Amino acid sequence: MPGLFRDELHEDFGTWPVAYIPYGGADFGEVQAIAEAIGDGDDSAYYDAWTAAAGRLSTEADDALARGHITSARALYLKASAFYGASFHPIYGAPVDPRLTAAFARQMAAFDKGLALGPNPVAPLAIPFGRTPLPAYFIPAEGFEAETRPLIVFNNGYDGTITDMYFASAVAASRRGYHSLLFDGPGQGAMLYKCGVPLRPDWEVVIKAVVDFAETLPLVDAKRIVLSGWSLGGHLAPRGASGEPRIAALIADPGTWSIADGFRDVLVRSFGVPPEAAADLGALHQAIIDKADAFIRSNRQLNWKVVQRGFWVHGVNDLRAYLASTELFTMRGRANLIRCPTLITQAENDGLAAGAGAFFDALECPKTLMRFSAMEGAGGHCEMGNRSLLNGRVLDWLDEQFDKHR
Repeated sequence: MPGLFRDELHEDFGTWPVAYIPYGGADFGEVQAIAEAIGDGDDSAYYDAWTAAAGRLSTEADDALARGHITSARALYLKASAFYGASFHPIYGAPVDPRLTAAFARQMAAFDKGLALGPNPVAPLAIPFGRTPLPAYFIPAEGFEAETRPLIVFNNGYDGTITDMYFASAVAASRRGYHSLLFDGPGQGAMLYKCGVPLRPDWEVVIKAVVDFAETLPLVDAKRIVLSGWSLGGHLAPRGASGEPRIAALIADPGTWSIADGFRDVLVRSFGVPPEAAADLGALHQAIIDKADAFIRSNRQLNWKVVQRGFWVHGVNDLRAYLASTELFTMRGRANLIRCPTLITQAENDGLAAGAGAFFDALECPKTLMRFSAMEGAGGHCEMGNRSLLNGRVLDWLDEQFDKHR
């Protein structure tokens, strides 16, 4: 089936806002118009088209606010934040492109303006974390803004931002009666773009700080704090929960055992590397590293995932260092430490979900494996083609967990 965008990488990123349509993050015609404006253009044309559309929405929001139309202004600012967030993924990498930091600043400014409007204003928060606090937002449950309710802590992945979590997950959770806490951890969003803090494997340290902070929020039911991770968050959240007994329920979308195993499988199957030689990716023979590096750099999408994104997020400069770093991101020896009810998702055509079944089997806690199919329009990565289906089923599961333990 033909996509909206002519470039495959642009299609991957430009269709993210389609998943946000039910939650106010875009309308289909807007995304289609941006794709047509880009046409056969390069990454600069992609950036320019998205930021131009975002700027137009921001201007419309300013005008609506000046005329006293607060509801319209709020919606327009929030949508503008999603559009700015869609603009800069193709230009990822270090050294940081100043266009990325400019778009990110506008993204968060629009997000803050939108959340500040309405009957229940939301302001940015800061979670204490060493010398660099974690940016965060508390999103109250609709209709229960002044009541103590369960909290879902949403955990991002490799390259999503807080606004992505807001539209993909938090709006649906709020409508269902859950408070949400959104944050940037090391290697994510502002922590990476502005502070230069890379990803770290000991995510249990991050989650402890987040839960410590959540318990100070007056409207949070401290006995019902949920941790939900999507994309790489499907590894980070379980890793965090393995060291945090205060988590009452865990969601991994999809459940991801490690980062390194995916690379290991490719080296064995496609490069003919003996399994024993691929046991430690950081110790691979240099000839194998060179061959893999050349292959990665020859493929636009792989180059983006590994060189542009992976090197930057992990804070490394070459493939050997990156592969060595990935070995640290594992649930080995930690899966049995998760004690809370856990939901693992597995979308039919999501390569990241390939090992979700084995991850599920390794868990010793109360557990559920939830599959999503292409026939439902939810077979892709993180069910982005039908995010509302994912949200509905996951929140139903969560309702059931808490009903059982009232």
